[in-house]
Amino acid sequence: MRIGDLAQRTGTTTRALRYYESRGLLTAGRDGNGYRDYGEDDLRVLRQIQVLQGLGFELEDTRPFVECLQAGHPTGDACPASLDAYRRKLAELDRCIADLQHVRDSLQRQLGRAEAESGTTAIPAPLCELSSLGGPAASVPTQQES
Repeated sequence: MRIGDLAQRTGTTTRALRYYESRGLLTAGRDGNGYRDYGEDDLRVLRQIQVLQGLGFELEDTRPFVECLQAGHPTGDACPASLDAYRRKLAELDRCIADLQHVRDSLQRQLGRAEAESGTTAIPAPLCELSSLGGPAASVPTQQES
């Protein structure tokens, strides 16, 4: 299939496909008149890249998965290098979550100090009304009702 066909089938641009090729992630054959010619294996590689980028992988971090597919494995995550990439990504996410939890804790402490200084500890209205859905909150009196 030609570059435009591959771009259309995967919802990407021809420019992106050329970039992936320049980075060595896609390898297009050439037909008789010099046009790029992609096959179903290239489609699988590109879809693998898209899935991984959707999971937060940088383009270069998709390389082990691409190489696994290009080596003939049925999936891009069937190789040890791919499993290592997953582990690195999970460790990165764990660090981000810990950092965000630290920020949240700091913000919670700051809110507590601000409320104590202002003398208000008003309970904000809930973002969703469970009581309107007949859930557990339906039988719990609110501050106004008690």
